[in-house]
Amino acid sequence: MNLFEAILLGILQGFTEFLPVSSSGHLVLAEHLLGVTVPGLSFEVVVHLGSLCSILIVFRKDLLDLLQSLDTKQTQHFILIIIVGTIPAVLIGLLFKGWFESAFDNIMLVAGALLFTGFTLIITRFAKPRGIELTIPIGLAIGIAQSMAITPGISRSGITIATALFLGIAGPTAARFSFLLAIPAIIGAGFLTGLDLYSTGFSEILTLSMIVAFFSSLLVGIIALKWLMKTLRSGQFHWFGVYCLLIGLVTLIG
Repeated sequence: MNLFEAILLGILQGFTEFLPVSSSGHLVLAEHLLGVTVPGLSFEVVVHLGSLCSILIVFRKDLLDLLQSLDTKQTQHFILIIIVGTIPAVLIGLLFKGWFESAFDNIMLVAGALLFTGFTLIITRFAKPRGIELTIPIGLAIGIAQSMAITPGISRSGITIATALFLGIAGPTAARFSFLLAIPAIIGAGFLTGLDLYSTGFSEILTLSMIVAFFSSLLVGIIALKWLMKTLRSGQFHWFGVYCLLIGLVTLIG
């Protein structure tokens, strides 16, 4: 893998991890349509680490506030909601790990999942915030939606934010919870990938390409997060659905 491919994959990961367009789906399409191959498990860990750092930077104030108020019931309740919301993806991911891995080789499934994501995002245009607060049942519902995003082509951020919007939660609050919920999800995915990497004997080493990909994913991830927050505040979130529909249709036709 040359530096150009590393930058391309890092940018692709950074943008699509946080914008509601499915990072896994785009990586599959990149492999099939552009001839760009994800080089290995260690590379996957590195670009996901870049995405994680993007969240930590953009939401550093939220995270710091949580750490400084751990002794309050409100923060403890919020953390419990995140834990409950994380459980469905963990269970589904472990129980159906083989199926999800095989799904990455099914380009038609990815196209269908992108179409599903597109329709879901478009109808958020009609979702109205009703001042609903985050509760454990709502966190569980969003967590179940997050578990669907293990399927390549279904956007994790898209499906979780859309679910929150349908439940009456305001856009910025929905995004904040979605990305705080992403922290354990990304850490867990990285841990499992790391275990797979450990079983191979860590034959892959950190290279200049991986370093470049990490910073590409980090910097672009920050831009993508801020852009997404802006679109939610301006009520333009549903336009990402049009993009997903177009990509899904082009994939089916192609």
